[in-house]
Amino acid sequence: MKLDEGEALPAFGSYCGLAMMGGAMSVNDELPWIPAMLDLVRRSVAADVPVIGHCLGGQLLSKALGGEVTRTPTKEIGWGEIRVLDTPLAARWGPAEKFVSYHWHGETFSLPRGAALIWSSAHCENQAFCIGKSIGMQCHIEMTEAMIESWCESGIAEIEESLDSSPAVQTPQQMREDLAVRLDALHHVADRVYTRWIQGVTNP
Repeated sequence: MKLDEGEALPAFGSYCGLAMMGGAMSVNDELPWIPAMLDLVRRSVAADVPVIGHCLGGQLLSKALGGEVTRTPTKEIGWGEIRVLDTPLAARWGPAEKFVSYHWHGETFSLPRGAALIWSSAHCENQAFCIGKSIGMQCHIEMTEAMIESWCESGIAEIEESLDSSPAVQTPQQMREDLAVRLDALHHVADRVYTRWIQGVTNP
């Protein structure tokens, strides 16, 4: 559902899992759909309905549960290493070792009460957290070659404006290096995460 284009939210109770993707806006923007989305996320988690959030979606999950979303000191655009915490919970939700993920964000979330951090990075401490059957991620594990090409095209002005101010921003050419290999490895990470999340959807 494309909420920013006016599509309606699903009715609470009409779904068994809630997946949220990224977006160019901020959860702190005064947009008409954000309060309703936060309420839906909050009610879903309270009812033990699994929620998964990517980037903006992770920020929505955090804010809905009482966390804060603030500007990060170092903008991340492109490929960057993710450190996996050495905990049983982190191992259950994805790879047990570090991996390289895709990033495109200038804000970051805090951990809401009751959440556990599972991933971190050099430029963004809170990369992913879990709470019950739900997971919120700052990074993008869902990427495809077409998505990267599209984002680089539509976001070229932001890339060029940020190259000199952030060591974690890459040029489109840098993002394309070893792209097939990087995407294949990232898809294995995504498979692990999505398989774990779907278990919560199918086992109420």
